[in-house]
Amino acid sequence: MAKKESVQKRLQKVRPPRVQLTYDVEKGDAIEQKELPFVVGVVADLSGQSEVPQPKLRDRKFVNVDRDNFDDVMSAVEPRAAFQVPNTLTEEGGRFGVDLKFRSLEDFAPEAVVNQIEPLRQLLEARSKLADLRNKLAGNDKLEDLLSDVLNNTEALQKLGAKKDGGEDA
Repeated sequence: MAKKESVQKRLQKVRPPRVQLTYDVEKGDAIEQKELPFVVGVVADLSGQSEVPQPKLRDRKFVNVDRDNFDDVMSAVEPRAAFQVPNTLTEEGGRFGVDLKFRSLEDFAPEAVVNQIEPLRQLLEARSKLADLRNKLAGNDKLEDLLSDVLNNTEALQKLGAKKDGGEDA
């Protein structure tokens, strides 16, 4: 039965290690260099508050994580962070729940985090719409004048709001 090849040996075929530890050994009159394998094992619960059941510590196996399989490992573990934060978006204050799930490295990007929090997602959507409107206004003088007239005519806006609240048809 053939001996199983170590992970370190397989990785050397793909790409050389970044850290190479060597020491000198005297064999007779000659000095020979021996290389030590540089292997790091991390034992940690990095799943946060994952909804995916995790095996007991003694039943877990080491997982080789590199840039090629990082997203696969993340989706298998599915780390999650759930907590309450103060609501500074409204005058009412209070707190609201945040439930963040991470399945890939891209889920840590600010826009991906914002898209997981409903009040912030709505604000980002409104901001995007305002930016689109601003871009449409650039170079369109007629539309800019029309919007300025509408916004400056507060009396007409109040009448329009009263009609809407009163249930009258325009």
